[in-house]
Amino acid sequence: MRANDIVSGLILIAGAIFMAVLTLSFPPFPGQKYGPSLFPRILAGGLVICGILLIWRGARSGDPMIRAAPWIREPWRLVSFLLVIAAALLAIFTWNRIGFVPVTLVTLAGLFVWFRVHPVLAILTAIVGTALLQFFFGKLMRVPLPLGWLLNLPPHWLQYIT
Repeated sequence: MRANDIVSGLILIAGAIFMAVLTLSFPPFPGQKYGPSLFPRILAGGLVICGILLIWRGARSGDPMIRAAPWIREPWRLVSFLLVIAAALLAIFTWNRIGFVPVTLVTLAGLFVWFRVHPVLAILTAIVGTALLQFFFGKLMRVPLPLGWLLNLPPHWLQYIT
């Protein structure tokens, strides 16, 4: 599916306005002229400008508002598209209960196999990818990734994951 830039611009502007409205509840910093809402509002302003430029470009193009892409008529590609979305939603809804590492590992391996990667390479790539994601977000960025089932591991094993 291909949307005209007018549609993309309108969605971008709507998202920017939503983001700016969310900043109205941010508390101000005492004694300062600006607070935590400044950067999101600047970003929202930039997104509105980008949205306006997209609308302008879309209006000049003369393309239809929405047009189906050729790949959508091929069942395998449509199922693949929907599978990626389903895998992302499944991961989001199961991370807290099962844990980031096992869910990401199974999700990546399953998607790699679906996309016809050799099973051994798919599993190895899923292991390395999951380890890199865990290291980057869990260790370097200090994002508290859910452990889920991994909480049942002996404490000395958890030092390698958290």
